[in-house]
Amino acid sequence: MSAVLWLIRHGETDWNREGRWQGWRDVPLNPTGLAQAEAMAERLARAGVVFGALYASPLRRALQTAHPTARRLGLEIRIDERLREIHQGVFEGLTHAEIAQRFAAELEAIRRAPALTSAPGGETVTQVAARVRAAADDIAHQHEGQTVLVFGHGLALATLYCQAHAIPLEEAPRYIPANGDILVVEWNGASPSDSRE
Repeated sequence: MSAVLWLIRHGETDWNREGRWQGWRDVPLNPTGLAQAEAMAERLARAGVVFGALYASPLRRALQTAHPTARRLGLEIRIDERLREIHQGVFEGLTHAEIAQRFAAELEAIRRAPALTSAPGGETVTQVAARVRAAADDIAHQHEGQTVLVFGHGLALATLYCQAHAIPLEEAPRYIPANGDILVVEWNGASPSDSRE
């Protein structure tokens, strides 16, 4: 059970620019993000790769990023709820400074155990990693031997990168790709390997 997954982070939103934590909030792409989505479609069309399928998170910023590529390559967008970003609970919509001011104790608890502690009402990094890994395993099973596009979110994709390299999930924030960036992972569930595109 092995497939090559091209993991693509969505384009920029106004909240990205403002440093607001988005999580499950359905924030659209801004003009820069829409341009990044078009550029991604062009880049993938010129990659010289046959893509067997295209999957995306249901959140609008991921879908808006995926649409130009789906049109350009003639692929259907297959939505998988498990590809959502981490749910940030009460932190969503706030900047880091606002969170630090209003939820200092909660933020400190996350700093002490970053993979196992969540924002109030949110998910832990470990929970996100488990659901995204399950999605990747299913995609690899359904598209064995193929190359598949996966449009998603920074932290969620970073957890796949970490699991591919046996990197502790506490370090996942260090591996968040930039808006509109790609990580290429050969995913076989047991010992996946990866390269950056």
